[in-house]
Amino acid sequence: MKLSDYVAAFVARQGVRHVFAVSGGASLHLIHSLADTPGVSFVCPMHEQAGAMAADAYARVTGNLGAAIATSGPGATNLLTGVCCAYYDSVPVLFITGQVSTFRAKGDTGVRQIGFQETDTVEIFRPVTKYACRVDRPERIRYELEKACHLAREGRPGPVLIDIPDDVQRTNIDPDCLDGYIAPAANSPREALNGLAAQCVQWISEASRPVVVLGWGVRLAGAGELARQAIERLGVPVAPTWALADLFESDHPLRIGTFGTHGTRHANFAVQNADLILSIGSRLDTKATGSPPSTFAREARKIVVDVDANELNKFERYGLHIDLPIAADAREFLQALEAQAGSPLRIDAWLRQIDHWRRRYPICPPEYHRDEDVNPYVFVKTLSQACREGETIVLDTGCTLAWTMQAFDFKRGQRVYHDWNNTAMGWALPASIGASLALDGRPVVCLTGDGSLQMNIQELATVVRHKLPIRIFLLNNHGYSMIQQTQDQWLGARYHASSGAGGLADPDYLAIARAYGLPTMSVDRNADLAAVVQQAMQTQGPVFCQVEVRPEHRVTPQVKFGRPNEDAEPLLPRREFLGNMLIKPLESSAAPAVPAPHFVKPPVNTPLRAKS
Repeated sequence: MKLSDYVAAFVARQGVRHVFAVSGGASLHLIHSLADTPGVSFVCPMHEQAGAMAADAYARVTGNLGAAIATSGPGATNLLTGVCCAYYDSVPVLFITGQVSTFRAKGDTGVRQIGFQETDTVEIFRPVTKYACRVDRPERIRYELEKACHLAREGRPGPVLIDIPDDVQRTNIDPDCLDGYIAPAANSPREALNGLAAQCVQWISEASRPVVVLGWGVRLAGAGELARQAIERLGVPVAPTWALADLFESDHPLRIGTFGTHGTRHANFAVQNADLILSIGSRLDTKATGSPPSTFAREARKIVVDVDANELNKFERYGLHIDLPIAADAREFLQALEAQAGSPLRIDAWLRQIDHWRRRYPICPPEYHRDEDVNPYVFVKTLSQACREGETIVLDTGCTLAWTMQAFDFKRGQRVYHDWNNTAMGWALPASIGASLALDGRPVVCLTGDGSLQMNIQELATVVRHKLPIRIFLLNNHGYSMIQQTQDQWLGARYHASSGAGGLADPDYLAIARAYGLPTMSVDRNADLAAVVQQAMQTQGPVFCQVEVRPEHRVTPQVKFGRPNEDAEPLLPRREFLGNMLIKPLESSAAPAVPAPHFVKPPVNTPLRAKS
C-alpha cells in the first residue's frame, strides 16, 4: 500500500468528508490518494490561507476534525494565518504538508536550502500547533497520525501539523506492521469536582447580583445544552462572550447581552456591578475585562473555570484577582454544578435593574431608523429579522463584527461563527465555504467588510465553482472603519492607510462579483433594506449583496483603551449604576496573588460537539 493512500484512508476513518487542498509538486501524491479513497474528497480553494480557514470552520460546524493539505515551502507557509485562527480558538484541525524528498533535505549542512521550495515547516508551525512533526521514516506514519489526531481533540483542542517528504509519500508500506499510538489513561476525579461545584452553588446562593459568563470553551466541550439547563435551573442571568452569544435567544429572560470593550452598555453595567461572577470556558481577555483588568467586576467574588490551568495562572500577572480558579472541563463542571443546584434564585430586583438598563440604553434607538442612508445597526436588525431559526451566520472582523454582535437578535438554534481570537481579515468567505460543505450544502449567511473581502476575494471563484448557497453581504464603507475609529481616538483622525484618501484602493466590488459569475444586488437606503435583504435571502444558490454604509459610521458604544468597561461614552454618574446599591471604586488597582487553581484533569477525548 502506498503511504499516501494510507494517509487518505486514515483521514476518511476520522469522519472527515472534505479536505481543502491546493496542489503542488510535494502534495500531488496526497491529493491523488484522496481522489481514489471512498468517503472523502478534496476541495480546491484558490489560496492555502483560505484552505486553512475553510478547514477551521469545517471543524467548528461539524464538531469533528477539519483537514487541509498544502505543498512545501510557500504552500505550507501560506497556511500560517489560518492555522493561528484554529490555534487561538482551540479548534482541532489536521494540517498535512508535503516536503522535499529526504535525500534533498538540507539537514545539518548549514545552508538555507537544498531541495526546491524547501522550508523547515515544522519549526515555523510548532508555536501555533499542539503538535508538529516531520515523518522521515515511513514506518512512523501510523504512530504520528494517531498521536496528532489524539492531541488535536484531547483536553484543550487545537490544530496539529504533519510534514511528509515526497519520497516518503511514495513509499510502499504494510499497514499491519505499523506501530500505533497509545494514549495516556484518563483521570477524572469527580469527587473533587463535586465539592468545588457545591462551593460555587453556595456562593451563588449568597449573592444578590450574580452574573454567569459563558465562553467558547462551553462549545468546545459539547456542553451548550447542558449550560442552558444549568443556568435555567440556577436562575442566574448570563453575559455570554461573543463566541457564545448564540446559545441563548436574544429574548431569553436570563440573557443579558454581550459585554466588554465592544459590548453593550447594559451588559457592561451588569457585569461591573455584579457581586459574583462565575466564568465558564472564557479566558477573560482584556477585551472582556477592559483595562486595567483590575477594574473588571470591581467588587465581585470571581470564580473562573477553564480546562487550561495556564489560563488561570495568567491572571496574577495582570492584576485580576480570582477567588476560586478551577481547572476543569466545562462539560464535567456543568454536570457537577447542575447536580448541586437547588431552586432558582430569587433575584427579581437585580433582573429588573438589568432590564431597566437594557431599555434605557438600546443599541439601535428609533432615530437610527429615521436615517435616509443605511445605518449599519438598522441593517443588522433587518438581517436578524430575515434570518430563520437554525440559520448559520459567518462573520468577518472589524466594524462588521462589532455591529453584528451588538445588534443581532438571535433566534433558537442559530449559530454564529468567527475566528474570535486571531480575528483575521478575510476569514468569513473561506469559512463560509467550509461551513456550507460541512452542512451538506445548506445555505450560509456571510457578512464581510470591503477590507476583509479583499484579503480572500479570490474565493468567490470557489463559491461559484461548487454552487454553494452562500448569501454574501458586503458592508462597504470604503475603507477600514475600525482602524479609522482608532485613528479618531489617538491620531487626530488622519486616515493614513485606512481610506481612499489615505492610500487604500477602493475597487468596484459589484463588477468583481459579476466577473466571478455571481448574481448581484445593492442597497444604500434604510427604506429599501427589508426588501433587498429578503430578496438576497430567498435567492437560490450564491448571491452577492452590497450594503453601502457611509464611511463615518462607527461602533457605538466602544470603550477607549485605558478606561474601565462601565465608562463607555456617554459617561454616567456612578450613582446611576445601582441607585442605593452604589458600588464604591476600588481603592487600589493592586490585587492579591491568585490562588493556585483547583485542578480537575479533563477527560482524554474531550469532544468538540459544536451542534450542541
